[in-house]
Amino acid sequence: MLKNNIELDVKVKCIEKNITQVQIAKTIGTTAPYVCRILKAGDKVINKTFIQMMEALGYDIELKYIKRKTIKTKGHQ
Repeated sequence: MLKNNIELDVKVKCIEKNITQVQIAKTIGTTAPYVCRILKAGDKVINKTFIQMMEALGYDIELKYIKRKTIKTKGHQ
């Protein structure tokens, strides 16, 4: 089971950074409706088979977010 609420996590991070989902979409080169659709999918962001494998091994999944010192922009890694 995925323990995180992906939609809520992203919304909180947006509030913390004072940025909108529309701005995130532009930054990563996609559309706001697509970002919204991904966030609504929640647990589908993580591969279902991976979740099933970890559950079979007796584990739940919890994502941990670690702030980077610098922000990478699209095309710069």
